[in-house]
Amino acid sequence: MNVDLTLNGQPRSISDVLPHTTLLGWLRSQGLTGSKEGCAEGECGACAVLLSRPTQEGGTRLESVNGCLLLLAGLNGQEVRTVEGLGSVGALHPVQHELAVRGGSQCGYCTPGFVVSMAAEYYRPERQAGEHSNGFELEAIHGNLCRCTGYRPIRDAALSLGQPADGDLLSETLTRPSPLPRPTDLITPSGHFHRPETLEDALHLLDQLPGAKVLAGGTDWGVEVNLRHARAAVTVAVEHLPQLNTLTWTPEYLELGAGLSLSELERRLGESVPLLHAWFPQFASRLIRNRATLGGNLGTASPIGDSPPVLLALDARVVLVSASGEREVPLSGYFTGYRQTVRKPGELIRAVRIPLPLAPLSGFYKVAKRPLDDISSVAAAFTLTLEGGVVASARIGLGGVAATPIRALATEAALIGQPWTLAVARQAARVLKAEGTPLDDHRASGAYRAAMLEQTLLKFFHEQTESAVGA
Repeated sequence: MNVDLTLNGQPRSISDVLPHTTLLGWLRSQGLTGSKEGCAEGECGACAVLLSRPTQEGGTRLESVNGCLLLLAGLNGQEVRTVEGLGSVGALHPVQHELAVRGGSQCGYCTPGFVVSMAAEYYRPERQAGEHSNGFELEAIHGNLCRCTGYRPIRDAALSLGQPADGDLLSETLTRPSPLPRPTDLITPSGHFHRPETLEDALHLLDQLPGAKVLAGGTDWGVEVNLRHARAAVTVAVEHLPQLNTLTWTPEYLELGAGLSLSELERRLGESVPLLHAWFPQFASRLIRNRATLGGNLGTASPIGDSPPVLLALDARVVLVSASGEREVPLSGYFTGYRQTVRKPGELIRAVRIPLPLAPLSGFYKVAKRPLDDISSVAAAFTLTLEGGVVASARIGLGGVAATPIRALATEAALIGQPWTLAVARQAARVLKAEGTPLDDHRASGAYRAAMLEQTLLKFFHEQTESAVGA
């Protein structure tokens, strides 16, 4: 079958699509070479494109995403805009103009990616200019790297942008419904790509083909395709399914759909779950969060994934669904070994449930070589409830210190029933230092990981104490 998409405002019908062809590879084969390949794993932003996504209000949101991680077959029915579709030599887009006049480009390799990410922020519906700010959130370009210009002129360009002018063509498209992904059955000698129309269809397909690769945002699988030349005989895309895109509050729990992007969760939740609010900005970059999902992060079962420690501290449960029904398992019992889980062949992660009420004290700490857009050496998440100055409950989730994400049960036991004092925190921190089996690898030594574990609890204590004093 053909893959149909709207590219820079024009409909395109593409034949002979292979299931592992990336959007970036196809764009460059079409002469649209503004999008560059720098790292092929979503860390540099040189490949950024704008993807139209639906809003809750029925309009369109332009999101900057990594073209190198998007499979062309997965874009059937959708709309993409590249840097070539933003402006021309004779009529620069406002973002392009500001970058040019403020010296925001030298070699130019990274510039198209910056233009795209800045354009996504330029058109962000929530961006409002205040008395001292144009409303531009610089976090929008955290996933774009520049190695020669330096970031000051790029930052200056971003902070000088006004609001879109009346009659701006892209602004007008934002009020229209966004094109939605179409059901897809791409069958080729080199593999199959399916986007089932319904959850029932997806579960039937997974029941028949339990070894199929389940695809959500693709931020992990895209790296495997690009750098390790991984190929799946069958790929099943699921992130569009309505049952995987729920966000529901009940008196007992908060349910987060496994197919919602982290950026969408961030927007919808705001500060209502403080631990998630602290965690979101530390997960990769905006480019990645616009595609990454909780279901994908838990599905890979990586011991250094950043969501499991947070969800373990929140005592989360995983909702698994298959053709034979639905079941719920505690996240603390979900991981069984290195990249292994209790998920059975044919099962799909439908949602994550967080029990309510939430613990009043929480904190997330990520130790990495770079503050942003980096894989953690150690990640630790804490939730705590105090009653009369005594620790009534404590949950601590850890990543990067064992073959799986773990609960720090010994440390929790050392805290519960004790007064929340510096002496108790120091004693518990020494227990935390010995949790897990930290390894020596290229990210950090085992001794360093153990030392950092100890410091995370002490930092949590001091931050919570200072916050209480300030209140």
